Amino acid sequence: MEKLDRKLFESGFNFPKDLEVPAPMWDLPEKVIQFGEGNFLRAFVDWMIHQMNKKGLFNGRVVVVQPIAEGLVDKINEQDGLYTLILRGLKDGKPTEIKEIISSISRGINPYRDWDEFLRCAENPQIEFVISNTTEAGISYDKEDRIEMKPPRSFPGKLTSYLYHRFKHFNGDPEKGMVVIPCELIDRNGDNLKKIVLQLAEDWGLPEGFKVWVKEHNIFLNTLVDRVVTGYPKDEIEQMREKLGYEDQLLDTGELFHLWVIEGPRELSEKLPFTEVGLNVIWTDDMTPYRTRKVRILNGAHTSSVPAAFLYGLDTVGEMMEHEVMGEYVRSIIFDEIIPSIDLDKDMLVGFADSVIERFKNPFIKHYLISILLNSASKYKARVLPSIIEYHRKYGKLPEKLTFSMAALITVYKDGKLEGSAMKARREKGEFIMKDDLPVLEFFEKTWKNFDGSRESAIEVAKAVLGNKMMWDEDLNEIPGFAEKVGEYLYDITVLGIKDTVDRLVKGGVSR
Repeated sequence: MEKLDRKLFESGFNFPKDLEVPAPMWDLPEKVIQFGEGNFLRAFVDWMIHQMNKKGLFNGRVVVVQPIAEGLVDKINEQDGLYTLILRGLKDGKPTEIKEIISSISRGINPYRDWDEFLRCAENPQIEFVISNTTEAGISYDKEDRIEMKPPRSFPGKLTSYLYHRFKHFNGDPEKGMVVIPCELIDRNGDNLKKIVLQLAEDWGLPEGFKVWVKEHNIFLNTLVDRVVTGYPKDEIEQMREKLGYEDQLLDTGELFHLWVIEGPRELSEKLPFTEVGLNVIWTDDMTPYRTRKVRILNGAHTSSVPAAFLYGLDTVGEMMEHEVMGEYVRSIIFDEIIPSIDLDKDMLVGFADSVIERFKNPFIKHYLISILLNSASKYKARVLPSIIEYHRKYGKLPEKLTFSMAALITVYKDGKLEGSAMKARREKGEFIMKDDLPVLEFFEKTWKNFDGSRESAIEVAKAVLGNKMMWDEDLNEIPGFAEKVGEYLYDITVLGIKDTVDRLVKGGVSR
C-alpha cells in the first residue's frame, strides 16, 4: 500500500470521495514555530491554521520542534508534513465524521540532533508565533538548565535559547519580538512561561537588554484549550487504512467540538483570523469566566458523576450517559446544581452545558471511568467543591446530588487495600485498581478500618474525610450539615447498595 507523502499527493492518486484533499500549499512561508508534534496540536492548532490557509487568510506553515529526544519528527518529515485527521462526534444528535488531509506543517526539527537548524528558525523574520503543548509538566523551571546545553533540557530552556538567539541576530529589534501562545493545561500558562524564561535569563547571566526585550516586545498569551483528541486509532487502523487506500503513520482522530480561549490584545485576531473561518476561538481580556465554566461544568460533571456510575457497574462515559438512571443523574447535577451555583450569564452556561452533554454521548470515544477516577481527591477539590460551597452560600442549603457525589467518592475507597503505591479495591462488578497519591490512599484505608456498619460510624467516616485539610486545604466540617448528610448517604450506600440509593436520589427527575 502506498504511503501518504507529497509524491502521492501530486501523483493523481484516487482519494476517497468523503476525504477532503487540500490544494497544494508547499510554497507558503514558515510563520509558526511549534514545540510539540503530538496528536493534540495536530488535531487542534495545526488543523486551525490549515482552515485559515484554505481561505487564504493566514498563508503560512508550521515548523514543528520535537520537545523530547524521542518523538514523531522523522515520521513527519517522511510524510512531508502531511497527515489525515478524522473528527467524529454527534452533530445535532446525529453521528458525524469529517475526514481531511492537513497540510499546514512544513517540516519537523529534532533539536537533539540538529540544534543549529533549530536556532536558524530564530533568524527567520517571518516566523513570529510560538505555539506549544509539552504536557502540563512542560512549563516548569529546571535550575540545572544552562544556555551552553544543545539543547537545554526543559521547554522553557529551549525557548529562552531561541529568543536570545533571535535577540542577538536582530540586534534587539523591537519589531522582531514573538507572540508566544502556550496550550499546556495549567492556569495562566503564558504568565507562568514568561516568568520562567525571565528566571532562566537571570540564572544564565544574559544581558539586561534581553530581559527588557522579552518583557516589552514579546507577548505571552494565557489560553484555555478544549478538544478531546483520541489520536492514532490503533484498534481501527486496518479498517481505516482500507477505506483511505493509503498508509498514514500520523493518522489522528478527535472529537468535533473545539474551543480556544485566548486572553490578549484583540488586534492579534487580525494576524490570526481564526473566527473569520468559523472556528470557535474567543479573544478576551479576561479568560477567568471561561475557565470557571469549563472546570465547573465539563470537568466538574465528570468528577462528580463518575464515582457513582463506576460503582453502579458502568465502565465508560458513553454507557453512563445512555443509562436511564445515571444519564438523568448527570444532567441533574449539571443543570440543577452546578449551573445555579455559578454567577455567570446563564445562557452562556446552558449553551456550554448542552455541548458537554453531546460530547459525553459521543459514540466514537470510549472514555473509561476508571481513568477519570485517577487522583480523584485532588480533582474533586478543584472541580466540585467550589460548586458545593457556592450553592450553599447562595441558597442556604446543600446541593443534594453533589453532596451525594462526595459520599460516592469516599465509597470508591471503602474496601481498598494498599498494594505498593496503588490500592486494590472492590465494587459489585469485581476488583479494580485505584490510583491516587499515596498519602490519600493510606488515609482512606485507615479511615475505613474504623467503620462498623452503623449510621453513627458512617457519619464519623464522613467527618474524618471532610476534616482532612491535607486533601481539601480547609475543614469541610465547617459547612453546616455537610458531614451529617454525606454520612447519611454513606450509610444508605452500605445498607441499600449504590443502585437503589442512586435510583431513589434521581426519582424526582431533572428540571429541564
